[in-house]
Amino acid sequence: MYDKELTLEILRQIYGATQKIINRFDPIRFPEDFTSSDWGMEKLDAICMQLIAIGESLKHLDKITHNSLLPHYPQIEWKKVKGMRDIISHHYFDLNAEAVYDVCKHHIEGLSETIEIIISEVE
Repeated sequence: MYDKELTLEILRQIYGATQKIINRFDPIRFPEDFTSSDWGMEKLDAICMQLIAIGESLKHLDKITHNSLLPHYPQIEWKKVKGMRDIISHHYFDLNAEAVYDVCKHHIEGLSETIEIIISEVE
């Protein structure tokens, strides 16, 4: 068994990070919106920081749950979510704004919804 309260705390932090990404991404319409101005670059930086936090938190969640929780939710490609953290952290200067745009546009909502489900089921 794992520490339920710690698990919930981490899940709530991940959920909060997804909400920050959704809010920060809202005014972005095209990948170029990230790279065409200082304002866009600040949005990209802020979103990347949250993506790093999500990936790191998921790795910690796997550790404290002994890899027993996330496999119950195969609708999310957890390995890719955690891998995004590694890409951003280790290859930031080579980061592809289009990849971050794609994640924000097509995957963050689903991740957020799934984390909500996990929270409700763990509670």
